[in-house]
Amino acid sequence: MRAWIAPVIALIALAALPTVLTPYTQDLVLKIAVFAIFALSLELLVGSTGLVSLGHAAFFGIGAYVTVLATGDAGPASLLWLLPAAMGAAALYALFVGALSLRTSGVYFIMVTLAFAQMAYFVFHDTKLGGGSDGIFLYSKPVLALGSRTLLDLDDKAHFYYLVLAALAFTYGLLALIARSRLGHALAGIRVNEQRMRAAGFRTYGYKLAAFVIGGSLAGLAGFLMAVKDGAVNPELLSWHQSGAVLLMIILGGIGSLRGAVIGAAAFTLLQELFQSEALLGPLAGHWQLTLGFTIIAFVALLPKGLIGLKQRLGIGSRHD
Repeated sequence: MRAWIAPVIALIALAALPTVLTPYTQDLVLKIAVFAIFALSLELLVGSTGLVSLGHAAFFGIGAYVTVLATGDAGPASLLWLLPAAMGAAALYALFVGALSLRTSGVYFIMVTLAFAQMAYFVFHDTKLGGGSDGIFLYSKPVLALGSRTLLDLDDKAHFYYLVLAALAFTYGLLALIARSRLGHALAGIRVNEQRMRAAGFRTYGYKLAAFVIGGSLAGLAGFLMAVKDGAVNPELLSWHQSGAVLLMIILGGIGSLRGAVIGAAAFTLLQELFQSEALLGPLAGHWQLTLGFTIIAFVALLPKGLIGLKQRLGIGSRHD
């Protein structure tokens, strides 16, 4: 029960923040929350199952593109079907990719997932469907209406802020429940020793595919929220750089921890904002990838268990999700 105290307190604090946030800081908090959902979706694969994917951004980008393409220019779309459509499209592609890539393992699995992500990238980059390298714009944001009454208008910043918080709480809670379920225990066993799990009678392929599809659908949820937040999408959302960035987030926070994924997403996003600030770093801001890279290397070297392991390093207490 104590494991839920910190996440609940953090959620309450985030819910109270809009009263004191500036437009810039509110947008930054939303960006962190969306990336936290994205990082949590990959944590299910890497931390829970031991599947290191370098193509996870494909599901993130597909969720974002479906959001924009399905909306079109006919006015606001209903959240009731648009959100399931974005998550469903990402889940379907995850089912396709997972069904093939999970027949490999190790570095071959990494390369196959990367190849499928690059295929999706070039579909949106090189065809009129995705608007080429410039991407496409979301001209009207989704709404949730009951008859003539609008319950949720995502063009309203407050409505969208609390929807993102609800999505983050849902994702965190779902993955925490999965970790304590038969599926979660099976995935943990697969991560430790897949051959032993097979010998015990577990059909490991089905469990891994289930995790892959769930992770892909949650990445699609993050993509939907990112598309609504930015009002535009471009092929870079599906690039291997994005897959590498979300992998760095969970490494930075601490692999194997839901809290670590959230902390890593926050730390990575804030470090990126810091190193891109010309007001703080002057000309060095033009080389932010270099300074960010050195910083992450230092973190990994000093904190091999990630930022979530800092408490243990200082002898304050043990780590729990």
